[in-house]
Amino acid sequence: MQLGADHVLVRVPATSANLGPGFDAMGLALALYDDLEVELLASDDVVIEVEGQGAGEVPLGDDHLVVRALRHTLELAGAPRTGLRLRCVNRIPHARGLGSSSAAVVSGIVAARALLADPHVLDAAAVLRIATEFEGHPDNAAPAIRGGATLAWRSGDGPRAVDLDVDDRIEATVLVPDARLATSRARGVLPAEVPHGDAAFTAGRAGLLVEALARRPELLLDATEDRLHQDYRASVMAGSAELLRALRAEGLAATISGAGPTVLVLTAGDGTDRLDAVLADLVDDVAGWRALRPGVDHDGAVARRVTAGASAWGRV
Repeated sequence: MQLGADHVLVRVPATSANLGPGFDAMGLALALYDDLEVELLASDDVVIEVEGQGAGEVPLGDDHLVVRALRHTLELAGAPRTGLRLRCVNRIPHARGLGSSSAAVVSGIVAARALLADPHVLDAAAVLRIATEFEGHPDNAAPAIRGGATLAWRSGDGPRAVDLDVDDRIEATVLVPDARLATSRARGVLPAEVPHGDAAFTAGRAGLLVEALARRPELLLDATEDRLHQDYRASVMAGSAELLRALRAEGLAATISGAGPTVLVLTAGDGTDRLDAVLADLVDDVAGWRALRPGVDHDGAVARRVTAGASAWGRV
């Protein structure tokens, strides 16, 4: 496969996985973005500039996650190897449960796709499959690629995902702590087995969550209850667990975002004002946290082929 462009721009949203009971299956794209600019070089060099999150921390060579995903995708498509210049403008906090690694992987895959002479050789299903190979599961990758809320699963044909409706009244707020938490540590405290009653309870709540997201946001508090993972993870994110309990006690649909330690709160109607009032009362208890209200992203990963003359961002 030949390359058809030498300069592309990519935008990928942050994501919040699980949404309470939808463990390793449900996710939501947030309107908080990482931007990536890729230029091909005639040499074999890799030149990376990072602004924002991860600056001075992430590797700046072939082991950079975006480079790994981009080159792997080009190799799968049979494209020639070239040098790369990357400019990464990162706004998604790292190691906070907001899908920063998925965003990096997806941005590399989507950039590679946009560089190809015929991007259609890699459709959305292929992008999801490649991203899942890197991530291990598709719950963050699916909303990053598709936008909105998604339900992802594995089948004999590989990972698959469908869109879930999201009521326009729903607003997302993320409470981001200063502390970081590696996903591997958060997964490491989960038990190999859970009581049948807890599994049945959570399955019912996951079904209810689909209805609450789509048409009845007044059900979000009940619909975001979970007995599979959040309580078990409290030992490695005590502050998040305490804040989660306080918010839910006030009738707010709060969940741990992904593997944590960020807390996601879904509100509708006057729920946002109520959240602000509750947070004001908790100000002494939530020192070291940032409240961001990014809203829901409905577009997902987008790419623009600059030198190919495309005039607008386009979905995968």
